[in-house]
Amino acid sequence: MFICLSFFRKRDMRTIAFGYSTLCNLKCGHCVAKGEVPETATMDPGRAKELIHGLAAAGVRGISFTAGEPLIFFNEIKELVRLCCNLGIYTRIVTNSFWATDRTRSDGVVSELKKSGLNQLRLSCSRWHQEGVNRQNLVNAAQSCEKNGVNYFVSFVTDFSKQDDILEDFLRANKLRFFPEPLILSGRAAEFDHGPICTDFQANCCAMNPYITPELDMYACCDAGSDFTETRVFFLGNIAGTNADALFEKTEQNRLFKLIRTVGISALALFAGLRARDIITYRKCDLCRELLNNPVTLEILQKAADNQNIQWTR
Repeated sequence: MFICLSFFRKRDMRTIAFGYSTLCNLKCGHCVAKGEVPETATMDPGRAKELIHGLAAAGVRGISFTAGEPLIFFNEIKELVRLCCNLGIYTRIVTNSFWATDRTRSDGVVSELKKSGLNQLRLSCSRWHQEGVNRQNLVNAAQSCEKNGVNYFVSFVTDFSKQDDILEDFLRANKLRFFPEPLILSGRAAEFDHGPICTDFQANCCAMNPYITPELDMYACCDAGSDFTETRVFFLGNIAGTNADALFEKTEQNRLFKLIRTVGISALALFAGLRARDIITYRKCDLCRELLNNPVTLEILQKAADNQNIQWTR
């Protein structure tokens, strides 16, 4: 059975992670942004608005403001959210909740964002984040969201060790809506233990949400981004020299990327010659890096992805 042609159709809705600035008030020990060059960069507010108009014209219907800590630039982000709302774009802000030191302040912040049209707050949480931000801030931010009718969830970054049990118990005790997010071993976390794990044989598909940097570089994956320094496989181009639609087309029509999104990285690893018993010891992003940050292996997989006679599914 071969993959049907619908596999190669454009996704219905385009979304993007929008890196307004890499500036952050924290220096978390696990941060994937460590090592970016330049280490701190911020968009011009006027250029950001122009960019959002261009993204809307390209069919983008969801923007997640991320990178460093977006709400350091509260007024600027608020204006960008309002613009998105006027253009019919769903908005999310990823934040470490540094601003939610008490309910009065958090109510004020969330209320202003709600008035601007914000749809969702993603509250970052981990034992590394909470070294710099009191965990009670998460409760304040979540309760302010509930009060003001703003959707939220806690992004609980974890390495699934017992060290995180206390924080998970705190989230449960306060009835916060949270979802575990696997720690990505890049950036500052690249020096963490990459010891083997052992799972069942998972497909390891990846949605590959695109990411745009403050310098207007666009990458096909917001998690990998500029981390693949040997091949730069996910680099799509600089939006200043082209247009958003062309760069989205570049990632949507890339057959290797389509395989990652639908068939999964494990199938690519099998094709590349990795043993099944070895594949299950990799974290998803580590497996992707092993395959696609190697120029030789990448060339093999790109040729295979373009060969429509290869059967990738059962």
